[in-house]
Amino acid sequence: MIEAPALRRLLVVDPCDDCHRLLPGLRAVGWDVDSCTLENATERTCDVGLFRLQPFHLERPEAVKELISRSGTEWIAVLNQEVLRLQNVGDFVCEWFFDFHTLPFDVSRVQVTLGRAFGMARLRGQGTVHIDQPEHELLGDSKPIRELRKLLSKLAPTESPVLIRGESGTGKELVARTLHRQSQRHSKPFVAINCGAIPEHLIQSELFGHEKGAFTGAHQRKVGRIEAANGGTLFLDEIGDLPLELQANLLRFLQEKHIERVGGHQPIPVDVRVLAATHVDLEAAIEKKLFREDLYYRLNVLQVITVPLRERHGDLSMLANHFSHFYSQETGRRPRSFSEDALIAMGKHDWPGNVRELANRVRRGLVLAEGRQIEARDLGLISQHITATPMGTLEDYKTRAERQALCDVLNRHSDNLSVAARVLGVSRPTFYRLLHKHQIR
Repeated sequence: MIEAPALRRLLVVDPCDDCHRLLPGLRAVGWDVDSCTLENATERTCDVGLFRLQPFHLERPEAVKELISRSGTEWIAVLNQEVLRLQNVGDFVCEWFFDFHTLPFDVSRVQVTLGRAFGMARLRGQGTVHIDQPEHELLGDSKPIRELRKLLSKLAPTESPVLIRGESGTGKELVARTLHRQSQRHSKPFVAINCGAIPEHLIQSELFGHEKGAFTGAHQRKVGRIEAANGGTLFLDEIGDLPLELQANLLRFLQEKHIERVGGHQPIPVDVRVLAATHVDLEAAIEKKLFREDLYYRLNVLQVITVPLRERHGDLSMLANHFSHFYSQETGRRPRSFSEDALIAMGKHDWPGNVRELANRVRRGLVLAEGRQIEARDLGLISQHITATPMGTLEDYKTRAERQALCDVLNRHSDNLSVAARVLGVSRPTFYRLLHKHQIR
């Protein structure tokens, strides 16, 4: 039985008369053609797009950029001589379109270009996942992230304080926002304060507020962060940096459920759920008398530990593609995929700054990329310092190499384990056995 050729969907946006005359011939060679206005284009799906580019599109390009970014496919610009003479048309077309055609059409050339664009769109779509979710979603499909989401769904409905621990850049504030969003307090305020980013002499006023005339410069009453969070969630980031005097005040609030503004004497009842986060060893800080033990036990009723990016096997390429789309509008550039060299370089990098570092490197890559893909050098990963590995037995070296091979192949083929197994030259059962041996996924 002969398999039918794949359906090729072509969307023509704002078609001109020349476009309309072209369409019957394209339908005759197998294209499923649809047309619409730019206003309705984001509601349509297609494999390739044909776009009639006009001067006002270059003056107000936001709608064109959004269409191309959201469609995830290849677009061909159609230009007349008037548009060709415009100053910035070349840069705009090169950045956002796969190719262009000038009017009148060369029918045979259009058909070849559409075929190439269709092939490129299919190739770009393989392994590229664009997740259209809110910024505060915890993205990823690795075992640690799945377990983290499951844990948060259990902790969110409770009213107990939660201490969130983990390295810098691992998404501790995202965890806090997820707990708030899934809680009964989701419609009330979520107020975050970084205890390490506010000057020590201002923290008291920031947390508890002050009355008019409480100190020099207090020209009016100020509501503090705790009071502003009434009914909702208060997130205390970098709680380990809170001065001892303020730790005592915070402890009193947690015990008595009311505050007093600086310069005030009237107790103000406040109902908040407190979430705290830290990347420092609070137990060591307690031993050094830098953190109150009684406050520690008040905050550490429930605990969440975020996972560093280097242990989230298989999430790297998904997150990188997500950030490529997320930052494309900010940088004014089309979302780009990553070259094979870039993926390998990312897989070998230790990511000491975790997800925050990945986001910043992808943002940098979008700005610096000159081709249609982001290269390793665009990410700042081209020159890697080789560090000496401690000596060990031959079996130690074999174990490390085996685990590294698994991690590398999962970073590139986590969506298809059969392909991952074939890349390593092992059977699928053997591949699963190795994953279990090294406790991956």
